Amino acid sequence: MTSDNRTGPPSFGSEREMLRAFLDYHRATLAMKCEGLTDEELRQRSMPPSTLSLLGLVRHMAEVERAWFRRVFEDSDAPMVWSDKIDFQAAYDASESTRDEAFTAWEAEVRHSRRVEQEAHSLDLAGYQPRWGEEVSLRMVMVHVLLEYGRHNGHADFLREGIDGTVGA
Repeated sequence: MTSDNRTGPPSFGSEREMLRAFLDYHRATLAMKCEGLTDEELRQRSMPPSTLSLLGLVRHMAEVERAWFRRVFEDSDAPMVWSDKIDFQAAYDASESTRDEAFTAWEAEVRHSRRVEQEAHSLDLAGYQPRWGEEVSLRMVMVHVLLEYGRHNGHADFLREGIDGTVGA
């Protein structure tokens, strides 16, 4: 990690502004954890038998963004990015992946998610979560995805430290 160019969330703002800012902050954190590493380093696994790697986390978060924004609010039949069925674990196996492949997919899903959120008239917008068979609000989706990033950025901290000793945000 060469520098911290993230924009920190504001101390004050509307609920929507805060959710948006914290989500973007965590997205930027994942990207920052991957800065300056080669494809091989990004594919480095945590420990056997786990397939968890930084690149696997990026791929997984592309699936999360798609599953919670695209599939819930626009196309419940949209295929997953790296599996033919709903299998979030498939994304973790990045053994044949590259930075370009993973980040291109993730960044496309993030752009799509941002568009869905920005076009919504309210956080109360209801979408259909096909895996649960029920409607959920945009508010719930944003909180859920934010929690996913928070959990996985903790994994990214340990993975990065194991690769080159870099610690901290």
